Amino acid sequence: MPKLIINDVEHDVPDGITLIQACDLVGVEIARFCFHERLSIAGNCRMCLVEIAGMPKPVASCAMSVNDLRPGRDGTLPTIMTESPTAKKAREGTLEFLLINHPLDCPICDQGGECDLQDQTMAYGYDAGRFQDNKRAVEDKYLGPLIKTCMTRCIHCTRCVRFMTEVAGVDELGAIGRGEDTEITTYLEHGMRSNLSGNVVDLCPVGALTSKPYAYIARPWELDKTPSIDVMDALGSAIRVDARGREVLRILPRINDAINEEWISDKARHVCDGLRTQRLDQPYVRRNGKLEPASWDEAFGVIAEKLKGLDGARFAAIAGDLPAAEEMFALKQLAEQIGSPNIDCRQDGAKLDPGLGRATYLFNTTIAGIDNADAFLLIGTDPRVEAPLLNARIHTRWRKAEQRLPIGLIGTEADLTYGYDYLGAGPETLAEIADGSHAFVKTLKDVKHPMVIVGQAALARPDGAAVLALAAKAAKTIGALNSDWNGFNVLHDAAARVAGLDLGFVPGKKGLDVEAILDAAGKGDMDVIYLLGTDEIDMDRLGDAFVIYQGSHGDRGAHRADVILPGAAYTEKDGTYVNTEGRAQMTARAIFPPGDAREDWTILRALSAVLGKTLPFDSLQDLRARMYEAHPNLALLDFIEPSDAATITKLASKPAKTGMGHFDLRIEDYYFSNPVARASSIMVSLRAMHADGSEKATGTDG
Repeated sequence: MPKLIINDVEHDVPDGITLIQACDLVGVEIARFCFHERLSIAGNCRMCLVEIAGMPKPVASCAMSVNDLRPGRDGTLPTIMTESPTAKKAREGTLEFLLINHPLDCPICDQGGECDLQDQTMAYGYDAGRFQDNKRAVEDKYLGPLIKTCMTRCIHCTRCVRFMTEVAGVDELGAIGRGEDTEITTYLEHGMRSNLSGNVVDLCPVGALTSKPYAYIARPWELDKTPSIDVMDALGSAIRVDARGREVLRILPRINDAINEEWISDKARHVCDGLRTQRLDQPYVRRNGKLEPASWDEAFGVIAEKLKGLDGARFAAIAGDLPAAEEMFALKQLAEQIGSPNIDCRQDGAKLDPGLGRATYLFNTTIAGIDNADAFLLIGTDPRVEAPLLNARIHTRWRKAEQRLPIGLIGTEADLTYGYDYLGAGPETLAEIADGSHAFVKTLKDVKHPMVIVGQAALARPDGAAVLALAAKAAKTIGALNSDWNGFNVLHDAAARVAGLDLGFVPGKKGLDVEAILDAAGKGDMDVIYLLGTDEIDMDRLGDAFVIYQGSHGDRGAHRADVILPGAAYTEKDGTYVNTEGRAQMTARAIFPPGDAREDWTILRALSAVLGKTLPFDSLQDLRARMYEAHPNLALLDFIEPSDAATITKLASKPAKTGMGHFDLRIEDYYFSNPVARASSIMVSLRAMHADGSEKATGTDG
């Protein structure tokens, strides 16, 4: 390890890091604008200049490696001074030059209060400027409905350009011109189409790129900030919910290197306006074919009358994509009290069975494990849509690979932002890989850590169980299963799915799954169906069944319901979610539910008392104690319990008779994939932009 003297103190630092990183490690702060830990080094802002003994000029610490430093002629260790008069003068000069052209927009700039330029000017700047030149003006650019631009403020740090190229994997931003005429822009000024584009707002150290939906809404010191978990996909990204009063105003990412690093998808960031619209804020009961407002007692009374004397076999419960583990646990217990085995959390019909072992439905390699993989086989998945941040991680691994990384795709062709070999469309190709006869298998002979990623499009089919077994066999064939590497992974796209499988929210003995429940309802063999946030099934197949809908939004399920029970959205409750890799995490309540809406577990507890089948808990603590007793893994927050690869080997040995037909896309409309997103006007704008490429004139139109 290299030895350095930093500000008169000797330190040992790791090999290969930059000088700015070394200073950060030992607690010495160095100002920076263009440098970012997760992006390549640009070295163009010159804010991080430090003095190094023996060197005639200040050095950009972001571009100097600690291994490049040499001892002095007298044998003294390399000496770095960050607070010397030379270093201070260099910083002051850099800020003075930056502020020559920067407009005095602080009172009206949305970056005010969390602006790096403001903070560093106060901390390191000089109190006067010597330049009286006219300020440069740059025309604002159109970057879509998410990003507001004021390019006169831009300092050309190129963080946004590097992020879009290196992390998002899309060359949508670039610089044109030279010197004072340099401008950051998109090609012909079209809207940015990446579903990670909103992260450039967080990266911008000045007010050049700000959030368009959040413009002039609030200042950061007005907001209550609540750490929570995103539920727009199954990754469980760490987020911060910023609210004022009873309204969520914005959602920002939190750092979690194991999952989302410090990025979030555009849907996770901007869906918050959907939390305010189309909300269910009081119970409703259908009378004479029309839903009418009702009290809780009236709604419960109607349900109790309908369930009175009902045979448990004629009752079913289906959980959707967004409920937390607590309400699914309560609903499962209520169904048991009623005597019904007809419960299912797989509303898409995915053939996943918790009885086969937990490893058969988890992302066993873990999301961070992608960094160690040296080959990928994608089966029936488009990770760019189903899990944008996971796709970005694969892109980063592909980009940093020293040699060509083998990536194969079976299913529908898609633009994944990285190169891959299209192997085939369906189970026939998967069978060839499983028996080792496909040419792709030969390209993996020197691979040590291959990954198999199975998407829901491959599993939500009548032959989904056979496809899962075939995928396990393929994983075994390509060497993805060994003592130190479990490369078999199932990629979920629903936040509630893994917790539902962990809880055993699947049909009991002689119970019906979702498809069978819908068939039975259509035939008149199912009298009452309880939909817990279930909106993605075909409501027309419910026939004349009495439908109870419990959820937060007036979406498809509520339109079909006979009784509506208003629940809480994910920002309005403390709930447990388990992500695709099996990591239990908790959301935290940032605001209260609107009107008479209640937290979902309390609704089920109150209903059980009216039905005379009182559930054995009176508080959230009691519920969790019973849930943890039955399912201990849910109590291990932010911990991944190692999975047993032997269950996958056992699964691979099962006979797999698959059908024909290719693996379709699981999510055809990314921006309308759940009730909260469908209620969001911002998601509507993004959907329209992607549907119509001519949403903004380019200057070449007549």
